[in-house]
Amino acid sequence: MRKIALALIVSSCLTGAAAAQLVPQLNSKPASIDRPNAIPEARDVPFPGTMQLTVDATDVARGIFQVHERVPVSRAGDLVLLYPKWVPGGHSPRNEIRKVAGFRVSANGRPLKWKRDPIEVHAFRVAVPQGVSAIDVDFQFLSATSENQGRTVMTPDMSSIQWLSLSMYPAGHYVRQIPVQASVIVPNGWKVATALRPSGQKGGRYDYPVTSYEILVDSPLIAGPNYRQIPLSNDVSLDVIGDTPAELAATPEQIAAHKRLVEQAVKLFGAQHYDHYDFLLTISDNLGGNGLEHHRSSEDGVGRGYFTDWENKLRDRNLLPHEYTHSWDGKYRRPADLWTPDYNTVPMEGSLLWVYEGQTQFWGYVLGARSGMLSKQDTLDAIASTAATYSTGTPGRAWRPLVDTTNDPTVASRAPQPWRSWQRSEDYYSEGQLIWLDVDRIIRQKSGGKRSIDDFARAFYGMRDRDYGELTYTLDDIVATLNQVQPYDWRGYLQQKVYAIAANPPLEGINDAGYKLIFTAEPTKWIKSAEKSGKNNDLTYSGGFVVGNDGKVSTVLWDSAAFNAGITVGSQVVAVNGRNFDGDVLKAAIKAAASNGPTPELLIHDGDVYRTVKLDWRGGLRYPRLQKVGTGQGSLDRLLAPR
Repeated sequence: MRKIALALIVSSCLTGAAAAQLVPQLNSKPASIDRPNAIPEARDVPFPGTMQLTVDATDVARGIFQVHERVPVSRAGDLVLLYPKWVPGGHSPRNEIRKVAGFRVSANGRPLKWKRDPIEVHAFRVAVPQGVSAIDVDFQFLSATSENQGRTVMTPDMSSIQWLSLSMYPAGHYVRQIPVQASVIVPNGWKVATALRPSGQKGGRYDYPVTSYEILVDSPLIAGPNYRQIPLSNDVSLDVIGDTPAELAATPEQIAAHKRLVEQAVKLFGAQHYDHYDFLLTISDNLGGNGLEHHRSSEDGVGRGYFTDWENKLRDRNLLPHEYTHSWDGKYRRPADLWTPDYNTVPMEGSLLWVYEGQTQFWGYVLGARSGMLSKQDTLDAIASTAATYSTGTPGRAWRPLVDTTNDPTVASRAPQPWRSWQRSEDYYSEGQLIWLDVDRIIRQKSGGKRSIDDFARAFYGMRDRDYGELTYTLDDIVATLNQVQPYDWRGYLQQKVYAIAANPPLEGINDAGYKLIFTAEPTKWIKSAEKSGKNNDLTYSGGFVVGNDGKVSTVLWDSAAFNAGITVGSQVVAVNGRNFDGDVLKAAIKAAASNGPTPELLIHDGDVYRTVKLDWRGGLRYPRLQKVGTGQGSLDRLLAPR
C-alpha cells in the first residue's frame, strides 16, 4: 500500500517543468520524417486506352493462378499500379496481397524496374521509359493449400475466380473510368458461370467484352466440371458447381422455393437493379465457403448437402436470400461514407452498416419465410436464437454501443476472439435485424395496419428499374423515408437503439408483435441443425459455453458458470464426472444437476495443465424459442406471410 501511495504522489507532481525532466536534455531527439503521399489521387476522368487482362486458372493441382495484364501508358515516367486493397462487401482492407508472388513488369520484351511503395504496400511504382506505349505485368496469385493459410479458392474440382484478387489497375482514375477486356482460361471440359456474358470461347478460354474495371471486379466467376444452370425467372438463374455430380440434384420442390425467392423479392422492392442476375453457388467441402454480394450476382459457397441434405441445412438456406437482398441493399443503395471511387485511396467507412447489413439480415429471413426457403417455424426459431443472443448472450452491450461494432471489419478483421460476448463483434448484422423487426412493428401499429416496412422497402430501394449503379444515402435519408412512410420520432428512436448504449435489448419487435422469448429444455430444429453442422454442443444458455464433439471449447459466455469455472476458448474437456467426455454425457450431467443431482465435474486440459473444475449451474438445459401470445395474428405473423 505504501509503494502505491508513493507512486500516486510522484505521479501527481510530474507537471510543468518537472515533467520536462522525463526527457534528459542530452538525449538524442529525432525529428519526424515528412512522408508525402505521391500516389495519384483518383479522378473522374477516362483512362486513355483499354487494359487487357488474362487469368490462367488451369493449375488446379497446386492452386496457382497465372495473371497477365497489358496496360496502356501515355507518357514516360512514374506509373503507379494498385493492387486492390479494400474489398467491397467485406468492408475492410482485407484483399490478400500476401498471396501475390512473381511480380514482373516489362515493355517491348525488356524488363522494367519497379518498387513497392514502402508506405502503401499495395502500390507498385514502375519506371516507364521513353517510347513505350504499353507495359506487360505478370504475377501469380497463390490459393491457400491448407486451412491455416486462409480461404481455398482453387481445388481439382472447382475454382472461385475473383478479379479483385487477380488484377492490378493504374492509379489516378475512378475505376468506372478504366476500360478492361478480360479473359480466363480454365481446364478443358470445365464450365464457367458469371454475370459477364462471353464474347467468344475456344476450348477452355473464355473472352469477355470490354467493360469498366468497376463492373469487372463486381462480376466474379466460378468454374468446374460438375455444373448445372437452373433458370429461376427470365432474368435470374441459379448456377451450381459441386464437388461431385450428385451435389447438383435439386428437387422440383427445392427449385420452386428458389423461384419463389425471386418472385417475393421483386414484389417487395418493385424494381430490379440488374439486367440479369446469377446466383454463383458452389457446393464443396474443399473450396472455402463464401457469401459475397454483387450487383448482378452473388458468391454463395456452402458445404456438401445443400440439396441432398436439405432438411439439415437450415442456415445454408438463409444464405441466398441474404445475398440476393444485397443487390438492392448495399450494392444499389449504398451508404455515402462506404462508397469510394476506387479500392485503395479512400477508406470505406461503415457507420451505416446497421442498414447495409442489418436490414439485409432482416430481409433475408423475411424473404426466406415468404418464399419457403425456410418454413415459418424455422424462421421464428432463428429469430429466437438471435433474440437470446442479445437478451442474455451479449453482456458487452453494457459498454459498447451498436454503432461502434461497425468499425469491427477493420478493427478485428473477423479474427477469432477470446471473449466474443464481452468484446462484441459485427453485431450490426443481427442486433440490426432485431431493430428492423421493431421498425416494422411501429409502422404497423402507428398506421393502424395500413402500412409496414414493405412500404419503406419500395420507397427506399424501388426506383430506377434496371439501374445497377450506386445511389448513396445518409442517416438523414433513412429518417426522411421512414417519416414519409409513417411519421414518428425516428431520429430519436435510432439514436437510442443504434448510437447510445442501450439498457435493454431490442426485443419489442417480438414481445409487442405477438410472441415472447422463452427457454425450454428441448432444442429447436434450428439449433439441432447448427449443432449437427458445427459438430458441437450448444450450451450457451446451459452453463455458458459451446463445446465440440471432440471436447474442444469454441465459445465461453462472459460471466457465465463456465467463465466462473475458468473455462476458456481452446480448453479441452477431457472427462465429465470421471468418465471420458461425450456431448450427451455432459448434457445428461447438466440435466441431472437441475434435479438436485451433483454439480458436474469437468476435467479440463489447457496447454500442459490438467485441472478439475465444477460447473456451478443448476438451470438445466435451456434453449431459446418464441412462444405465441394470444390467438390472433400479430405483426410478426403478418410480416412473414407471403405476398
